[in-house]
Amino acid sequence: MDAVDSPGVGHTDYLSKPGGNGPFPAVVYLHGCSGLAKNARSRMAELITDWGYVSLVVDSFTSRGIKEACDQPMPAREADALGALLYLSKLSFIDPARIAVFGSSQGGIAVLRLASIHDVKLFAISDELKFKAAVAYYPLCSVAAQQLTIPTIILIGELDDWTPAKNCELWMKWRAGKGAPVKLVVYPGAYHAFDFPTFGDGRRSFGHWLKYDADAAQRSVLEARDFLATELAK
Repeated sequence: MDAVDSPGVGHTDYLSKPGGNGPFPAVVYLHGCSGLAKNARSRMAELITDWGYVSLVVDSFTSRGIKEACDQPMPAREADALGALLYLSKLSFIDPARIAVFGSSQGGIAVLRLASIHDVKLFAISDELKFKAAVAYYPLCSVAAQQLTIPTIILIGELDDWTPAKNCELWMKWRAGKGAPVKLVVYPGAYHAFDFPTFGDGRRSFGHWLKYDADAAQRSVLEARDFLATELAK
């Protein structure tokens, strides 16, 4: 895994690639509000490259001197993701038309904002360059517009008390099938951060319950893998 600086954005990213010359599809990963732990960075890079994609794991906090952003305003996560997209699009072993964005918690919020239809252009980036698909683990769905511009899958726990599944269910009703297709998967009995083994039997963080759920984690990995296989094959 190589550390790289996305041009003009000022954050450090971690690039991993499968064996071979490509051109490969790629996935940009955005971490949650507590930052990018080394084990999470390695786990996501290994997961994504095992699926056959180049992985670019974005660290939005370290270079900004931020330890966490769970109880303060979110930094420019969407700009970081677009900087990563621009960087990947210029690499010879990447297919720029097949780059997805994948985020957890606060990173998932940024993913939904990136996928949303906007009335005005928010970032100075070519209209031809955009993410192909989006994966959002336990985001706050109400941040999204009524319509999304790219196919999206949302994976969330039924008992999540930080970004409630009910919020996503209500948003799905509000969007009424408009825009790009969206799949919502709710895992019974699962809490926030259900896919992170470091939360073991559960712990309270910023007033919310975080707990690993091996079954939900495994099922979500298969859902995300199959979704990306379909969308990035096009």
